[in-house]
Amino acid sequence: MPERLQALFAMTAQNVPHIFPPELLARLREHVEIDPALVAHDFTEPRVRRTLARTEVLITGWGCPRLDADVLDAAPRLRAVLHAAGSVKGFTTPEVWRRGIAVSSAAAANALPVAEYTLAVILLAGKDVFASRDQLRTRRTFPYGGIVPGIGNHGRRVGVVGASRIGRRLIELLRPHDLRVSLTDPYVEQAEAARLGVPLLPLDDLLRTSDIVTLHAPHTAETRHLIGARELALMPAGSVLINTARGALVDHDALIGELRTGRLNAVLDVTDPEPLPADSPLFDLPNAFVTPHLAGSQGNELARLGRTVVEEAGRLATGDALLHAVDHAALERAA
Repeated sequence: MPERLQALFAMTAQNVPHIFPPELLARLREHVEIDPALVAHDFTEPRVRRTLARTEVLITGWGCPRLDADVLDAAPRLRAVLHAAGSVKGFTTPEVWRRGIAVSSAAAANALPVAEYTLAVILLAGKDVFASRDQLRTRRTFPYGGIVPGIGNHGRRVGVVGASRIGRRLIELLRPHDLRVSLTDPYVEQAEAARLGVPLLPLDDLLRTSDIVTLHAPHTAETRHLIGARELALMPAGSVLINTARGALVDHDALIGELRTGRLNAVLDVTDPEPLPADSPLFDLPNAFVTPHLAGSQGNELARLGRTVVEEAGRLATGDALLHAVDHAALERAA
């Protein structure tokens, strides 16, 4: 049996048992030598520093400190970073890539719960569940058997902004439903959109022709305030904006102004800033539904991230190519 690779956890310590429950931790330790009681949240801590000297694999997650040149100098044997979360932008540095260290991410696993959350919200928004629930709470009665015009998901037009992992997974989940789905993404060609089974539209056209617009683009300099006052004005009256991507994609001042008119509705799982200040109008506006960044992996979904890392560790140990390697060239326009 080959010698196991030397590994170190680098993340928020409280997350380790959720991401790697006992069965998964046992499987991980078949591939790597790792101490679950030692979790790096500060690479300058003496015991961590000593462990870095022999570490070949960093198993990272939310809360991982930045991997700058000083840290990497202290880890001369490091050959791979396996990230048990989504984006690696927050802690990787150019030095990681310059040194040829392989980086893998569980972003594909994290995409599923976000897509599931978004699917659920789309279907509920199509039935006007959020406003109807509030009306029922206020009135404590409703006309039994009465027809509610203007709602329903038959032929509802859904516009997906961004063919990210989450955007693509959402398109898959929407396929069995009787919806009309379109896509906008400046990096997607018509042929690729055809393979996804959706028409490709310019952003303005998608906004004009969608009953529900859902955001799945990364936050970059180009996408900051992608949805501002002009874009919101293009959306039809009564339409819904959903954001599970990054809060900064939306100009919140413009959104609040539009929501105050009652013309649009919004479902926001991410905001800018995050969390919102306690006096934010978004908490009180009846046509804004805000959730506390729940769409990504939570609770028992975290083990899916751990399973992805365990499988990658197995590939690394046997010399196979990583299935979820991060493409550095595409990182700038990724989430």
